[in-house]
Amino acid sequence: MAKPTTSLALDEIRLGDLGQWTRSDREGIFAKLRDERPVSFHEEPEIVASEGTPQFPQGPGFWAITRYDDVMSVSRDPDTFHSAPSVNIPDIPVEIAEWLGSMINMDAPKHTKLRLIVNRGFTPRQVARIEDTVREQAHDIVERVAPLGECDFVSEIAAALPLQIICDMMGIPRADTRRIFELTNVILGVGDPEYVSSFEQLMAAGVELFQYGLALAEDRLATPRDDITTSLMHAEVEDEQGLHRLTTSELGSFFLLLVVAGNETTRNAISHGMLALTQHPDQRAKLLADFDGVSSTAVEEIVRWATPVIHFRRTATRDTIVGGQEVKAGEKLVMFYGSANRDERRFEEPFRFDVTRNPNEHVGFGAGGPHFCLGANLARREIKVMFEELFRALPDIEISGEPDMLQSAFIHGIKRMPCRWRSVVRA
Repeated sequence: MAKPTTSLALDEIRLGDLGQWTRSDREGIFAKLRDERPVSFHEEPEIVASEGTPQFPQGPGFWAITRYDDVMSVSRDPDTFHSAPSVNIPDIPVEIAEWLGSMINMDAPKHTKLRLIVNRGFTPRQVARIEDTVREQAHDIVERVAPLGECDFVSEIAAALPLQIICDMMGIPRADTRRIFELTNVILGVGDPEYVSSFEQLMAAGVELFQYGLALAEDRLATPRDDITTSLMHAEVEDEQGLHRLTTSELGSFFLLLVVAGNETTRNAISHGMLALTQHPDQRAKLLADFDGVSSTAVEEIVRWATPVIHFRRTATRDTIVGGQEVKAGEKLVMFYGSANRDERRFEEPFRFDVTRNPNEHVGFGAGGPHFCLGANLARREIKVMFEELFRALPDIEISGEPDMLQSAFIHGIKRMPCRWRSVVRA
């Protein structure tokens, strides 16, 4: 694919303008920035209050980091670039940021303590324990839709697997998964009027998920079960201050983060992956010809191609230089992962979808450092197994219409996308 372009002049590019995120030349905008102004300053969007919603002042603006190497250097220097008070661009009260984002909005030592505890549930060994569950759920999803001949790929296939796995891991009843799905759409649908029309609506969804997690934590303290919630509530880590456990409030916030991040990001990777495999039949054929041999690199390419999380913010703790640009202490830097994953300086032909791309050190799970994606191993497993089950049972499945994209500057999401198939292979 040829390198994309844009008709906008450099000074016309305003990444804080939500309207520019609906433009068809978005890839061209970032290509221009990478080439001509890799670290650029932008005004923040104004948060317009509705009735009953607090008014937050417009922020001071942010530096956009668009090249791969600069994103990596910022992400891997947590002493110079803090995640607190928030990894989102707007300034919101610290207590709300930590409540909504749990440890992604924290720095050491608080982040280190929480991360050590929750890591117990997401090691490769723990993920391997649920391998059979992932396959069983993927198989059931495919068998359920197989007689239909067509369906909405996002809600019926892509979203169903990661959400159900997270709920099963945490010990959430199946009857509650639909409501959790609806609430995660609200929280990550900011900017899309279909999902969020006010800050009040966003907070209400967050409160409901937090309270659900809080009740779950209290139940597992009183009545332990064989699930990750129980493991997390009873896990202990020791440092110079002594032994630590998660509080029920910490578990409530982490639960909110887990069900949102674990559902939305993986479902969007699967959705974008199916779209890419439909649009690039040569790559689909290459994958199907040797699924066992190609699937590992295909999963990494799908995540690079999709880059479900568009950006995260850091805040400079001291005066420094990034990409040749002076940055002052207290200023915001926003790492644009999608741009880094298309950086020609790092990836050969980055606008070519290649299921055998190797090496492929993308930043689709973050760019390293203490905040690297906790669920990366699980996400890889879910993506691989979902496509394996799909192509086994529905070998000619394809996307049959245009995707309905999420209106967001934060999540590269697909809301709806029709698919169809004619052949069904029964196991």
